[in-house]
Amino acid sequence: MELNDDLLLRYSRHILLPEVGVAGQARICEASVLVIGAGGLGCPVALYLGAAGVGRLLLADGDTVDLTNLQRQIGHASAAIGENKADSLARSVLAINPGIAVEPIRHALAGEALQTAVAAADLVVDASDNFATRHAVNRACVAAGKPLVSGAAIGFSGQLAVFDARQAASPCYHCLFPDATGEPEVRCAEAGVFSPLVGVIGAMQAMEALKCLTHAGQPLVGRLLLWDGLRADARVMKVPRDPACPVCGGGARQAG
Repeated sequence: MELNDDLLLRYSRHILLPEVGVAGQARICEASVLVIGAGGLGCPVALYLGAAGVGRLLLADGDTVDLTNLQRQIGHASAAIGENKADSLARSVLAINPGIAVEPIRHALAGEALQTAVAAADLVVDASDNFATRHAVNRACVAAGKPLVSGAAIGFSGQLAVFDARQAASPCYHCLFPDATGEPEVRCAEAGVFSPLVGVIGAMQAMEALKCLTHAGQPLVGRLLLWDGLRADARVMKVPRDPACPVCGGGARQAG
């Protein structure tokens, strides 16, 4: 993709970075990214990816904006209460960068629809809030060979990892968190969440996504970042691939 003068000016601060440059910015502008979830994490992810110039953003969320969301979900305004979150967030992204394509998906993706959406994207960002969705998205990304940027946040604690099925040594989400169907989940409505925490984790998800798209630096593949907001402390743990993983290990990966 050739960047015209307006785009060169808009993205000039990216282009000045030798790790990105004109070629890297062109890759961003040509990319298609699927964001699963338009809530606390999805808002900063979509706003930063849109501002950075991702050419096509698909925002999937079947939920509507609620008053309790506004404490942390910065892509939604008070006037959007009752509106579908994907629609509301798409409007906020386009207000920042009207030159990109933003497509709201107004329902939760599952089954064949999820597989189709993942296969059509260059990269997937999981900004969902439940294990069932995370595991379904992970399976779809492994099957389609798409990189997945996964984040989670609750209370004052967050985590971030990148899973890249294109790399033989990369684990998948199931390697790190085996599917434990029936186990109780702690949600924001029950445990609360510190407002800036989702901004911190969501911004880091956007950073990892852009690193993957531009081939800059070293994405968090095979590593898990743990953030403790109360102590302002970050730890990074190595995550090996499980050769017996039923999703990406052994025959599963070869078949995919």
